[in-house]
Amino acid sequence: MVYQFSFRYFSQKFTNPIITNHGVWEIRESIIIRLIDENNNVTWGEISPISWFGSETIKQALYFCEQLPKEITKEIIFTIPDNLPACQFAFESSTHAGGFCLCSRDFQSPGTNLTYSGLLPAGKSALNQWSNLWEQGYKTFKWKIGVSQINQELEIFDLLISSLPTSAKLRLDANGGLTYQQAELWLEKCDQFSPKIEFIEQPLPPDKFTEMQELSNLYLTPIALDESIANLHQLQSCFQQGWRGIFVIKPGIVGSPFRLREFCKKHQIDVVFSSVFETEIGRQAALQLAAELSKNNRAVGFGINHFFQLQEANWLESLWKTC
Repeated sequence: MVYQFSFRYFSQKFTNPIITNHGVWEIRESIIIRLIDENNNVTWGEISPISWFGSETIKQALYFCEQLPKEITKEIIFTIPDNLPACQFAFESSTHAGGFCLCSRDFQSPGTNLTYSGLLPAGKSALNQWSNLWEQGYKTFKWKIGVSQINQELEIFDLLISSLPTSAKLRLDANGGLTYQQAELWLEKCDQFSPKIEFIEQPLPPDKFTEMQELSNLYLTPIALDESIANLHQLQSCFQQGWRGIFVIKPGIVGSPFRLREFCKKHQIDVVFSSVFETEIGRQAALQLAAELSKNNRAVGFGINHFFQLQEANWLESLWKTC
């Protein structure tokens, strides 16, 4: 199969900056790719790197796209190197049977019963935001920690957990920003509210794998890996080292969806699929994987639309004015 290939740079500003242990993130930069096959079928893909998670940078992705010919084959697509995981995901998912097609305009969950976790802002703002998301139907929330002083965050946590409805679940995400002693404090606190706390995500940096295994055996509150398994190689490595806890997978930067599908089906891991703040193009491709590979009732981490302004209906067409 030969495809006519073109691409466009795309960026959008967050309604409020995303604040994590990695820093302040204000603008989401992406590359939208378009493939036209021999039958004039048009599909789309999205390259949305997060370089501080270990993916390629947006500049590296742009350079890769600039070097490609205007006609590409599946052989080219399936030999994209592993150091370009966001590119792998975008190109492979755009050629898959479920590749995003503009005509469908199916921007929602692809015919599944997936539930969503709503992302709260860091700090005190979470106390004022959760109720809006609750009214929208969210029952699971995610809150960033490791951003401010731990004593301040523990105080906010007490207020937050006491205000949430009994049926709500809360996920805490440290983005690898805690020390071992801080992680112990958080886990001790969370154990008091088990099972309302679903898990703590990536409490320690990726190079502290052994320590996270140790902590997972000492406390009731589950630990989930995120930065530790940002790409397929890391995912396979942590599994081989014995991790049998929760895996938070970001399809948009993990790499080949074909190989990810093979791995998940073979090992039946406890997985939570999570957003990289993509547009509906990448979102649909990621949610199709989540619908196929999620073997539990955990909410997917795609409750992030409130961090973007509503895109105009024809934003995609406007990138290709001649379409």
